[in-house]
Amino acid sequence: MNKLEIGQPIPDLSVEATDDQAFRLTELKGKNVVLYFYPKDNTPGCTTEGQDFRDHYDEFEALNTVILGVSRDDLKSHENFKNKQCFPFDLIADTEGALCSAFDVIREKNLYGKKSLGIERSTFIFDEHGILRREYRKVKVENHVLTILKDLRTLKG
Repeated sequence: MNKLEIGQPIPDLSVEATDDQAFRLTELKGKNVVLYFYPKDNTPGCTTEGQDFRDHYDEFEALNTVILGVSRDDLKSHENFKNKQCFPFDLIADTEGALCSAFDVIREKNLYGKKSLGIERSTFIFDEHGILRREYRKVKVENHVLTILKDLRTLKG
């Protein structure tokens, strides 16, 4: 699969998410979609990022925007993470890596001299027509959600 680029439509992939949901990403047309990829449930940076989206959730709703978090953790882990952090949005379990592959977010990581493949923190904004309008790679958590909100507001103009 080729790397998704600005101006292209959201991939027509089936996903499984928290609250026993299964749907196709293309079913989200009519709303803006923020798809954020994060490495692992219940880790410090990923928790902070999720909490930032949670704390600004009303602002996203006012902008007709759905937030979906994605990692390779399973649904049970996602349900626990979502409930523990009171996330008002759903988390997609990409255990097979199809979504990660479509968005080209898997990178080699080096932690304490040990190399492994993992998700590079990344966020993608799709407009109400399902078209990719913004992508953010190598995301730093601090102020990221505020940047997303600012950029969503420019889509409305």
